Parts: sequence; structure tokens; C-alpha cells
Amino acid sequence: MSRILILGGTAWFGREVATQLVAGGHDVTCLARGTSGPPPHDAGFVAVDRSAPGAYDDVSGVDWDEVVEISWNTDHVAGALEALAARAAHWTLISSCSVYASNGEPGAAEDAALVDVATDGADDDYARAKAACEQASADVLADRLLTVRAGLICGPGDGSDRFGYWVSRCALAGDGDVLVPTLADRYVQVIDVRDLAAWTIRAGLGGTVGAVNAVGDVHAFGDVLARARSIAGHAGALAEATPEWLVDQGVAYWSGPRSLPLWLPEDFAGFCRRSNAAFRAAGGTLRDLRETLEDTLDDERARGLERDRRAGLTRADELELLTNLPAR
Repeated sequence: MSRILILGGTAWFGREVATQLVAGGHDVTCLARGTSGPPPHDAGFVAVDRSAPGAYDDVSGVDWDEVVEISWNTDHVAGALEALAARAAHWTLISSCSVYASNGEPGAAEDAALVDVATDGADDDYARAKAACEQASADVLADRLLTVRAGLICGPGDGSDRFGYWVSRCALAGDGDVLVPTLADRYVQVIDVRDLAAWTIRAGLGGTVGAVNAVGDVHAFGDVLARARSIAGHAGALAEATPEWLVDQGVAYWSGPRSLPLWLPEDFAGFCRRSNAAFRAAGGTLRDLRETLEDTLDDERARGLERDRRAGLTRADELELLTNLPAR
């Protein structure tokens, strides 16, 4: 049994990590505000705002076999390193593939250039913050650090509503058409939250170090939609729209309101096609995409197919767009 501290552990991915660790018989403590929900049953819980003085007092006197850091708040990460690094045998930082400077090269691996954390006025503060967290952690921990550069995480419980949009929309549309971007040369790369958590645990407890792209296999967007339609029983058509037309109609890329989730501009050709060779070599395994889609649809039905979503089109907006789509 290992003694593990999760800096987080009450929100989606962190809670999955904590849940699997508890199920494995480990001594788990979660340190978080707890506003995202409770920790798993049988996990210890330290409720604290990490910005507060003395935030780590209750855990800094303990020898930890593993610390899992999830935050992208640079002050929180720096504070945890100062308080806990000397008592941690191994440290896992959950980072992101957003740290890479370019998304244009398919097959790029962990040696690709990162964003410049010192650049003023950068467009993506999240990417710069995650890169800064990586840098600070490496400076302190050296050869005790595993940096997990996660790709797009999907599966049951996903609050971003991105991946789940497509299988739920196919179910909601039934015999009706579904609006999609042109599908040629478009790809999807996701990792099930349960697979990511399981590998993160195995790698951390096994002492894996270095940076690893924890990403899924690459799938053609059209193949993902074909599986989603089959699972959802969709009998309508996929109505393809050009990027130019969609942008003219105010439809956004990737995520957020009035978007088509997972759809990316052409200069992001490598974003959903990063190498996962290092992940596989480090023991990473992936369940079949169909299982993820089936479980995601079950979760979507439970939450309501017509609920307000953080990403995607409302069905009403979609039907209006379909009415106005050229050549229909």
C-alpha cells in the first residue's frame, strides 16, 4: 500500500484517479477546496484554499510515496513544491498537450518545442501556465518528476461537453439530419478518462519519469461519427458544411457555445495527431473507442440530451443552419 497525496481529487479526472487508487487499497488523501464535489468514499480529505497561508500545513509533515498535482495555477504549483517536494518520493504533474508551440505537425512527439512562457501577450494563457508549471516542477524535482501531457480527455462525466456532443446529437436527431464540418482530412484523438487515470497511477507508482504525451490513437473524424451513429441509432444524414460557410454563420471551432466540437482550423493539422508511442512504451493501454462512445451516450442520456451544453449547437440552431445550408 502506498501513501498518496492528490492536489485536487474532487473534480472529474482527479476524482477518477482518487477512486481507482482507493479501489486499489492505497492510502489516499485529497487536498482541495471541495467545491467541485466530495472526494471518493474512504479517501482522506483536507479542505483548504491553496491560496491561503499555511494551505499545506496538514500534509507537509508526511512522507508521501506519490504526489499528484493537477492544477495549472502557477502560484498553487509553486507553493506545493516549496512545501512538499522534500517529502515526496515521486511527483506526477498533470500537464497538457497545449504546452506545445506548434500544432501543425502530425506525429510530433515529446521533443517538440514548447510555448515560450516569457512571451507577453500570448493568445493562450492556459498553455503558458501549464508550461510554466512544467518548468517550475522540473527545476525542483529533477529525476523524481513524471509530466503527463494529456490530450483531449473524454468519457462519462465530461463537463466540457465536447466529445459527448456527437453521439448525443446523433441520438437526439433520430431520423433527422446532423450538421457536420467537411470530414475529409479531419481527425479525432481522445483518451478515456478511466484509461488516463489508470496509466497515471501505474506510471507514478512505478517511478516513471520524464514527459509523456498521454493521448489516444488517431481516428478519422468520419469513422468516429460512423461509430457514433451506429451506437445512437441515427437514421438521418450527415450534412457536411464547408469551414468558410460555418464561420460566416458564426459557428465556432472546437468548443464553447454555438460551436461544432472537435472541429479545428487547417493549421491545427497536428493537434489531434500527436505521437503516443512513448505512452504505449510506458505501458499505456486504451479501450476500444466504441466502449467509450457507448458509456458516453449512457451518461449523456442520464444528464439529458436536450440540456444546455457548454459546447455545441442547440438543436434549434442546428435545424436553422441546416435549412440555410447551400445545395440542400
